[in-house]
Amino acid sequence: MSYRQIETIMSFTILGIGTASPDHFIEQSDAAEIVKDLCLDDEKQKRQMVMLYRRSGVSTRHSVLLESSEPGLENRQSFYSQLSGSDDAGPTTVERMELYEQHTPRLALKAANKALMQANKSPQEITHLVTVSCSGFNAPGFDIELIRELGLPEEVARTHVGFMGCHGALNGLRVAKAFTDANPEACVLVCAVELCSIHHQYGWNPQQIVANSLFADGAAALVGSGAPQAEDSAWQIASQGSRMIPESREMMSWRIGNNGFQMSLSPEVPGLIEQYLPEWMESWLGRSGLKTDDIESWAVHPGGPRILQSTATALNISDEQMAPSRQVLAELGNMSSPTVLFILERLRQADAGRPCVMLGFGPGLVVEAALLR
Repeated sequence: MSYRQIETIMSFTILGIGTASPDHFIEQSDAAEIVKDLCLDDEKQKRQMVMLYRRSGVSTRHSVLLESSEPGLENRQSFYSQLSGSDDAGPTTVERMELYEQHTPRLALKAANKALMQANKSPQEITHLVTVSCSGFNAPGFDIELIRELGLPEEVARTHVGFMGCHGALNGLRVAKAFTDANPEACVLVCAVELCSIHHQYGWNPQQIVANSLFADGAAALVGSGAPQAEDSAWQIASQGSRMIPESREMMSWRIGNNGFQMSLSPEVPGLIEQYLPEWMESWLGRSGLKTDDIESWAVHPGGPRILQSTATALNISDEQMAPSRQVLAELGNMSSPTVLFILERLRQADAGRPCVMLGFGPGLVVEAALLR
């Protein structure tokens, strides 16, 4: 039996996807005005920060911190306070984690309920639960709340994929597919939830300001099974791949500090993507008898506009094919791990062409990919 025949048999069928955003959103222009007065004291730096926000590719973002969606600057949020001095780094990590524990279950439940409904599956049919998050920690976590509130079986097998960054959902899907490869009768619920906005960093650090300008909150869930599907319309994960880029360990990082988690993103990342991604993609797709030009649609994680552009350049992805990723970035921001599932949801709704490739980039620097047929 050939590799391609094995790949076709051992597939993971997507039965339903659900997404959820916090209740309130903010225009990027308003966000820049609020943040420059809260977190910066130097007028020149404030002007530069506003320019960085304009270049982010983001138009609106949702956050659990927002208390209103009304335009303007007044009474939008109360968590981040006015800069009190040069040594003010904002709320402590403990205070930020309290918000994470408070808000993640509701977002996760909303997305999971939608996925179950679309999949036409009852909670009692779920055999495995895979949760994904990199923006917070608490135990018991939102996985326990999903079991309790959804009514999942008390014997459901739990796995948590933690602190893997923006490609975490792809790692979660790899775990889910492994379960269904081992038992085609398994039915897996994958749920990724991130509250990136609780980690806004004070002060002047261009890399962290870029992160401040991009990240948002959201949740996405997916229900899948290994059981064969008669419908040609069923989207199936046929294979997955991973590639660590050499000499790139410090190019993207996500570290826990005393005042939230600190993201760094080197301006060299787009160049590394263009240098290493084409050869690896051709090699990985070649194992499935495909070339890059054979891919009809793409779900590329929008780490930022430059990362999207470098990926498009490296793989010769058209503007039309990249549009869903750019639209999600513009409308919702970079929500870290759930973001690729937001894009995949739109592709499925539009009945986009296949094969499709999902791509994400995370600390390491590591590329994660999934091939869907």
